[in-house]
Amino acid sequence: MRTAHIVIPTLFLALVIAPLALRRTASEAPGLEDARTLIVVTPHLAQLREEFGRGFSAWHLAEHGEPVRVRYVTPGGTSEIIKQLKALYQAAWRDGRIDPETFAAESGTVPIDVMFGGGSYDHGRLVNDLKVAHPETGDTVTVPMSVPAGFDAAQFEAWFGENRIGSQRLYHDEGYWQATALSSFGIVYNRREYAELGLPAPRSFEDLTDPVLMNRIALADPRLSGSITTTLDYILSHEGWDRGWRILREMSANARYFSGSSSKPPIDVSAGEAAAGLAIDFYGRGQAQSVLRPGQSPEDGVVGYADPAGSVFVDPDPVSVLRGGPEPELARRFVDYLLTEHGQAVWNFEPAGEHAGPEALGPARYALRRLPVRRMMYQEHFERFTDRVNPYEIAGDDEPAGWRSSIGPIMGSFGIDTHPELVAAWRALNEARAETGFPSEVLAAMEHAFYAMPVHEMPDGTALPFNEANYRAVRGSWREPGWGVRSRIRYQQFFRDRYADVVRMHRTRVVIDREAEVAA
Repeated sequence: MRTAHIVIPTLFLALVIAPLALRRTASEAPGLEDARTLIVVTPHLAQLREEFGRGFSAWHLAEHGEPVRVRYVTPGGTSEIIKQLKALYQAAWRDGRIDPETFAAESGTVPIDVMFGGGSYDHGRLVNDLKVAHPETGDTVTVPMSVPAGFDAAQFEAWFGENRIGSQRLYHDEGYWQATALSSFGIVYNRREYAELGLPAPRSFEDLTDPVLMNRIALADPRLSGSITTTLDYILSHEGWDRGWRILREMSANARYFSGSSSKPPIDVSAGEAAAGLAIDFYGRGQAQSVLRPGQSPEDGVVGYADPAGSVFVDPDPVSVLRGGPEPELARRFVDYLLTEHGQAVWNFEPAGEHAGPEALGPARYALRRLPVRRMMYQEHFERFTDRVNPYEIAGDDEPAGWRSSIGPIMGSFGIDTHPELVAAWRALNEARAETGFPSEVLAAMEHAFYAMPVHEMPDGTALPFNEANYRAVRGSWREPGWGVRSRIRYQQFFRDRYADVVRMHRTRVVIDREAEVAA
């Protein structure tokens, strides 16, 4: 295990050091080779990295009279970033480079200054996820990997006003993270495919459960994508436990695949490889724009994007200053820049051009099509937005129900790792529903088997139905060493057996009653 702890930080360090030895990036101006460097770890795409690297360098020179440059580290999505940051801080803790009482860490303790991008859940993990043993007492302590950026309440009030959008906060109560942009989660769809299937454009997540869309829905794997987990978590919270899981089960049954990246479904939808999929708003809108013909309006393009009415989840896209980074002053100034009018304009204005003066607002080359966080941008500059969407008007206010950690293991068991069996059962169920004269008692048994949830075995041998009432206890048992893996294996077998029952009942028209078999 210690070898693994050493390897991960070493690989991450290589990602940081290697770019520093390379020539300047496209976001840097000539002559910055010897300038102070801000190191930013991010899941953001290249166009966004270039625009904010260029923008921060220009702003810092104008505001502070000093040239600086930005170097990005891009090891993968937010889950991978958190994993590697945890490994770096665990190594620093073991080596005594973090004070065990105050958690103070000297500059350069870790080689990264800022985490930029991801959701509020991910930046919350920076605050709460690192659990280590105190070197003297052995007690478990939580060490925040991030630090408050150092802005006071008056500054937060000026930037954000009310600390809320829908059910979400715009900044951490103690200042550990602050939003820079907002993301909504909706549906990207191919208008041509929908016309050929004879379906109206989707307007709700439940629209993606229509059996006509079997093998036509593009989804990302929630075990690999934090953004898709956020979307699915909100569907569960908005719809409730039973109805929410039913929608996720049927959506999974219609899935063509489960990608490791949330950026793949919009691309495949635009190419006609899928009819629809779940997408972050800027992926969906960006892909819709990329396939427009010259002069064609977005409303007439082949790709559409829909925010489901009444159930739009809007999540902050934050920035966090990391504990013990090499350039804490630059890190704080980077946060400051992101929340200036200039930084906010980069998100959704049309490109101003590479030769625009320092007073020009907007990106230089790329239309990023993201929604800024500051309310004043919607009040003073809305007519300049590429996408005239006000997230403060469409955000749903459903509070998270606390079921997020169930999505990976349960959806993985009933829909991803058992996908062929799920599809076969879904096809059999819908054929039975459509067949005139199909025995009603058999159809009812098929429905029950298809949507069934397993009985969870606790470490002490207690059996608990996997339901809303028992979820906290079940989740707690997953934390026992090895128990989560053993439980997922049992879940998968349960779902395979139930899906096989659905297929057999369709074929034989005889009820299979598992509960009666167990009772007997």
